[in-house]
Formats: sequence, structure tokens, C-alpha cells
Amino acid sequence: MLPSSNSGHRCLRLTPLRGLTACGLLLLAATAGCQSLLHKSPVPGITSKSRLYTSIVDRLAPGVQPDIEKYQSAQQTQVLSTHAVGRDVPARYKRRIALQSLTDPWGGFSTLEHQGLLMAELADGGADNLPALLDVMEAAVDRTSEYFKPIPFPGTTAQKDILSFLTDTLDDAAIQREKALANLSDDERRFLFKHARTLADQFTPRSNEPAQERTAHLKLDAEFARLVDEQLDYAALIAAAQTVARLSNDAFLQRLALTFQHRSPVQQPPPGITGDVLFVQQTRAGLIVIGGPGVNTYDLDRRVLLVIDLGGDDTYHGTIAASGDIDHGIGVVIDLAGDDTYTSDPLGLASGRLGVGLLVDLAGDDVYQLDQGSGGTGFAGIGILFDRKGNDVYMGNRFTQGAAFGGLGLLVDLAGNDRYTSHGFAIGFGGPLGMGAVIDRTGNDAYQCGDKYPSSLNQQEAPAAKPGDPAFQYLCYGMGSGAGVDGGSKKADAQLLNLAGGLGYLIDVEGQDQYRSGNLSQGAGHYFGIGVAIDLEGDDSRAGGRTSLGAAGHYGIGLLVDAQGADRYTPSGPKHNLSSASDRSVSLLIDGGTGADVYDLTRSTGLGDADSESWALFIDEGGTDRYQGLAGLGHGTQDSLGLFFDLSGTDTYDNQSGTPPSASGRGNERTIRATGSLFQDR
Repeated sequence: MLPSSNSGHRCLRLTPLRGLTACGLLLLAATAGCQSLLHKSPVPGITSKSRLYTSIVDRLAPGVQPDIEKYQSAQQTQVLSTHAVGRDVPARYKRRIALQSLTDPWGGFSTLEHQGLLMAELADGGADNLPALLDVMEAAVDRTSEYFKPIPFPGTTAQKDILSFLTDTLDDAAIQREKALANLSDDERRFLFKHARTLADQFTPRSNEPAQERTAHLKLDAEFARLVDEQLDYAALIAAAQTVARLSNDAFLQRLALTFQHRSPVQQPPPGITGDVLFVQQTRAGLIVIGGPGVNTYDLDRRVLLVIDLGGDDTYHGTIAASGDIDHGIGVVIDLAGDDTYTSDPLGLASGRLGVGLLVDLAGDDVYQLDQGSGGTGFAGIGILFDRKGNDVYMGNRFTQGAAFGGLGLLVDLAGNDRYTSHGFAIGFGGPLGMGAVIDRTGNDAYQCGDKYPSSLNQQEAPAAKPGDPAFQYLCYGMGSGAGVDGGSKKADAQLLNLAGGLGYLIDVEGQDQYRSGNLSQGAGHYFGIGVAIDLEGDDSRAGGRTSLGAAGHYGIGLLVDAQGADRYTPSGPKHNLSSASDRSVSLLIDGGTGADVYDLTRSTGLGDADSESWALFIDEGGTDRYQGLAGLGHGTQDSLGLFFDLSGTDTYDNQSGTPPSASGRGNERTIRATGSLFQDR
């Protein structure tokens, strides 16, 4: 039975410091399944925000739950009871919210949406809210930060006070980071640092390589995860990241700019840096550099701990706000203005690799050329990329843009018409023990993931298809997805290598957006992984491959919420698209509002389609919608439950030739039920 919703709960605007405590309490209550606590324990001083940040899941729950109970109560109970065995599946590092969602999908999806909305609220507050945002994200994957005492911000523009705050903050972060690594031997530190590059280059949930080689790689991945889980003091690492994030405080940076803007340049800039440099200081952890308001070039490596640039159209190369080696685990770059270009090394931009990487760009039309493992990524570390405004371009290959394995990766962009491209494992991807997120506040944005790595399913499903053919499948594993690693063997020793997936978010608040991706993407989960895609406003278009657009497989959890707008969905097939679940999984796709939506299903079996003991639900709230192609509208196999609801509006149902449906019986004001299937148009 689905639990009743908490429709009165609204997402909240939090002030930066209060948010550190309040956000954690709110999220922990939600992830524990105790959402009623949110009503019983209001936090003084917190007010609700706009209509964009109310829960669509909770609002629509009361409208469909009674009919699910009326027509499919016994089937639903039977299907969800089979998911309880997921607790006994020998996959390590399963998250609580994943196990909850498999047996109580509505409660789990409500929690996941509320969490995403809270993340959007905090991101909207700017860089000052980064410490609170880290708390919320880490709590989602059962991790909490260690208490740390923030250093007071300087109240003057005196140079000594500004520099004292910089050095004291970086020293505190270094202490927290060293505490995080204290239980790791030198050899273990070197292994984690080195294997992070291997993960960025080679990680995949599925592989065609020979069994012996596959097992060898899985053993190393499993050892990486074990060290992160058992010997890395992750709470101290979160505290280090929160300490570093306070350097991006807007009021502090304004004071710093006033302090140094009229200072004469130094006579000899550090090697690798050109243009006016206003200040250089060598510390135990590396160089602190303050660049002038003109054009600079920065060729960075492990020597540089912190760069703050006051403006100009700058160019950055190398290790940019990233961990340089096991002894240089913290890297920070803050650019206040200008149309900047960033070209990174592998794991070399806003990458936390056994440490913390933070890049903050406050203004300008910027270009980020991201090598693998960069762009807000975490590997036994925490990586953050924050861009406040400008029409930006993020070009990455694999494991970029808000992606993590054994850590946290975050990319926040607050304004501008932005473009995100990647090859895979990117744009909001959570691997084992990973939490990855991309949050874009406003602008007409374009997201693309795939077109690089062919799917292993091509050989059996379309052996004659070539790259570029409509039937040819590419992998994505991104744009709000989570995936684990199944060793693929029933032998006890091989099962120990199985790693549950993490949590990936893609959140776009407003704008006319375009989403295009390959397999497993846009709110998709695989092997205890969770994928969440949320779009709150705008007329959007979406195209995606197998197991995409609110879909899940193999104990996965997939959620896609599009709150409003006249949207178009064009899945590329061949199956398991658009609110589809397979192999003991759960999925939910909601299109809210009364926009005239188009669902082109001519190459798909989706829209509430479930098989192999799975649960899938599709809801369209209203509008004069069009459904092209009639397969899989609220269809489940005998052992599953596929659910379709169109709640209002005079809709068009047609097949590929445009003629009205006949044999299917689907149409306006109809309810059709069968074992495992429920279609309802109101």
C-alpha cells in the first residue's frame, strides 16, 4: 500500500549559517521515512519560497493512490513484497533510500523529490550556501559532516585581516583533510590517488572484457570502495570541503577586491603565470596567488594552492582547483569576472581526489574544456564547480560534470543559456558510494550525453546497425543517474565484488531546455543506483535511449519530474523508455501542469511499462496531450505492475499512421485493467 502524502510540506529558503543545521535535520528526517516530523518540528525563521519549489509528487499522490488501491491493490502488494529480497542481495554499500524506494516507492520518490527541491533552494542562495548544500547532499547518501568551528569573516578591508582569513581557512581545511586520511597508510593513499585515474578512464557497470581481466579490475574497484568506506574519515573530509567553500563568500570577496585592486603588480610572477599578479605568498601547502583585473594566463600544477583573479578574460590550463598529489590535496580557484577559458588535465578541474577541489567563477561567458574525471567530481574526495552567471559551455568526455565514485561531485550554474556535453558517466552521475549532481538555475540550456561508447546490446539486438543508424545504441549513464557494478557471477567470491550504485541528480529550475542522451539517463537507476531528473519550468524536449526518461533496471530506482510546460518526449528505443522498470526495479515519470505535451512512442515500449517483478508509474497532470504509438500505456507482465494515468484534458491517441486506436481500447475517459496493468484517462 502506498503511504499517504505530506502535501503540506514545502521546500524552504535557508539562510547560509542556519541552513547548516536546519537542512541536515530536515533531510535526515525525510531519508529516515519520518516525513511527519517536518510538520511537528518547524524551524524558526525559515519561510516557504515560490510555487516552483512545491512537491509535484506529493500534490498528485492523493489523486491516483485510491484508484491504484481500488484496481491493483493485491498485485501491488505482491510485486513490492518481492523487492524486499534486495536487502539480501550481496551488493555492498546499498543506500537506505534505495532500499526504502524499492519496497515503498511513493515514500521513496517523495523523499527524493523533496531533497532535490531543497538542493535547488540552497543553490539559488549562491555560493554562500555551499556548506549547507554539501550537508544536504551528503546526508542523502547516509554521510554527515564532522562539527567544525568556522573562522569569522574579516570585518575590514585591511590586507593583514584578509590574508589572515585566507591562510587560517586553508590551514584549518588542511588539518581536517589530514584527519580524514589519518587511518590510511602511505601505500593506501597512493593506491586511492592512482586508482581514481583508472576509475575515471575505465569504470563501467557492464563490460565485455574477458572474465579474468574483469575480475581483476573489479577487485581494485572494490578495494577502492572499501578504503573509502572503512578507513577514510569521510566526516572530516566533508568538514574540510565546507571550510574551503567559505572562501567563496560574496561579502568577503568584495572586501578582498577592494583591498587589492589598486595594488601594484609584483615584479616577477610565478613561473607559468602571465599578466598582472598583485600578490604572491608561499605557504606550507602551496602558493597563494591574487591576479589582477586584466588578462592573465595560468598554467597550474600542484605548486598552487589558491588563485583568486579579480577580472579579465583569463585562460587556465593544467591542474585547476584540484588535488595535485597525495601531499597536495586541496586546490582552489576563484575568478571574479571575465570571459574565461579553462582547459583541464585528467582529474584536473574542480576534482576532489583524496582531498577537495573548488572552482568558483562569478561572471562571464566561460568555456570549460574538461578532461576525464573533472568538472565537479569526487574520487575519495569532494569536487565543486560553481558558476554564477554567463552563457557557459561545459565540454567533457567521461566522468565529468557532477560525477562521483566514493565521494561527491557538484556543478552549480545559476544563470545563462548553457550547454553541457559529455561522452558518459556525467552530468549528474553517482557511482558506488558516490553522490553527483548538476543544478542549473535559469536559462535555455542544452544537455547531451552519449554518442561515443556503443552499447554491448547492439550485437544481439541490431547486429547490422552502424553508428548513426536509428537502431544503434550508445551508452550514457548520466544526466541524473546512478549505477552500481554487478560482478555477474553467482559464486560467493565474485559476489563480494558487487557494488551498489550511488545517487545522481540533474536539476534544472527554469528555461526552454533540450535533453538528448543514450542508454540509462535522465532519471535512471541501475543495480541499487538512484537517478533523479527534475525540471521545474519551461517547454522542454527530451530524447533518450534504453532505460531512460524515468526508468530503472536490475534493482534500480528512476525518477523524472517535469513540473510544467508544453513538453515533447521522443525516446529512441528500443525498449524500457519513459517510466519503465525491469528486473525488480521501480520508476516514476510525472509531467505536471496543463501544457500540451507530445509523447512520440513510435520507437518505444514505454509510459508505465513494467516487467520482471517491477513497478512503473506514469502520470500526466493535464492538457491536450498527444500519444503517438500505443504500446506499453500502463502495461505490466503477470508478475509486475505497469500504471498509466492522464488526469485531465482531451487527448489524442494514435498509432504510427495517425489513425485512431481500435484494438488497444486506450482513449479519453477510459479505464482498462488486467493482471499487472492499469490504464486510466480521466
